[in-house]
Amino acid sequence: MLNKEQEQTVVRLCQELVKQRSYSGEEQGVVKVLKENMEQMGFDSVTVDKYGNIIGCIKGNRPGPKILFDGHIDTVPVQDAGKWEHDPFAAEIVDDKIYGRGTSDMKGAVAAMTCAAANFAAATGKDFAGEIYVAGVVHEECFEGVAARAISAAVHPDYVVIGEASQLNLKIGQRGRAEIVVETFGKPCHSANPEKGINAVYKMAKVIEAIRTLEPTHHPVLGDGILELTDIKSAPYPGASVVPEYCRATYDRRLLVGETKESVLAPINALLDKLMAEDPQLKVKASYAVGREKCHTGNEIEGERFFPGWLYDEKDEFVQAVYGELKAMGYDPSITQYNFCTNGSHYAGEAGIKTFGLGPSRENLAHTINEYIEIDQLVKVCDCYGGVMKALLK
Repeated sequence: MLNKEQEQTVVRLCQELVKQRSYSGEEQGVVKVLKENMEQMGFDSVTVDKYGNIIGCIKGNRPGPKILFDGHIDTVPVQDAGKWEHDPFAAEIVDDKIYGRGTSDMKGAVAAMTCAAANFAAATGKDFAGEIYVAGVVHEECFEGVAARAISAAVHPDYVVIGEASQLNLKIGQRGRAEIVVETFGKPCHSANPEKGINAVYKMAKVIEAIRTLEPTHHPVLGDGILELTDIKSAPYPGASVVPEYCRATYDRRLLVGETKESVLAPINALLDKLMAEDPQLKVKASYAVGREKCHTGNEIEGERFFPGWLYDEKDEFVQAVYGELKAMGYDPSITQYNFCTNGSHYAGEAGIKTFGLGPSRENLAHTINEYIEIDQLVKVCDCYGGVMKALLK
């Protein structure tokens, strides 16, 4: 377990990070705090890439595997601070909990990763085989795994630990996520003479009903490949006395292991082709949404919104190595899967890197009013991360 000084250090760093408001694209304050602390803690190198990701590295005295601890440092916005019982950026401690935006999602984990790396280096005198990387990742709330691509390209890790909330349990998979855009194209006219146009919204209504008949894919562990309508817009808007010539519907598609961009769109496109063959006036297409965001460095980050699912076997050697070490330390983790999408979509889903999740706190506290992290969870996960290093850096 951590000693009193180590406990105080991880709590303090968590508070410092929470006090820095870091909405997506505004993470520079957190980067500054992390850089200062990593350098003070003796990290061998601290770099910030073009997107604003910060990567700290500690190298062992012997060659060995690279382990990357991944934690995003952006948060969703606070919509109404007046509804919070505690200032969302004050990081107040009340009843052994730190309150504030990002405490659970996921600055607590980032603080714990940073401190755990420094603690492990100090305890071993850097006499271990391999390299430890701690990454503070930007823009995860916008699109999972896009900024992470630059990190894995720079580090080439052998293992990745995702610090998303898991209550100290091991997470060895997740469904992925895609945003699918369906567009219908009509013909504008005055709404006093609608027969002279083609109403794109009416066409979209038929398309939506047809899409609801598609059978979801299924995985015995991860469940259904859900396809759910989340948004619909027409143009022109507002459409005063104009029959809309365009309509756009957005779908959230939960992805299963092995699904590709092509395989996910194939049944939708087949259905749309059938509908267009039946209705010569229908013009419709499906594609993936593309996200573009401005980084705090001034650069732009862009990515298609397709984030694959992934799943490892709990009997895999690296999973059992970590599980065994945590059990030996007195912890009793379950081995399950995340219910939401993480940066693991890139590391495991795209790059095939051995990945698992291990984080403090409960996932249902993310994005909530009065978000908090229990200090007990924060301290214990810092200890657990040390166990992960001991298990994998041999």
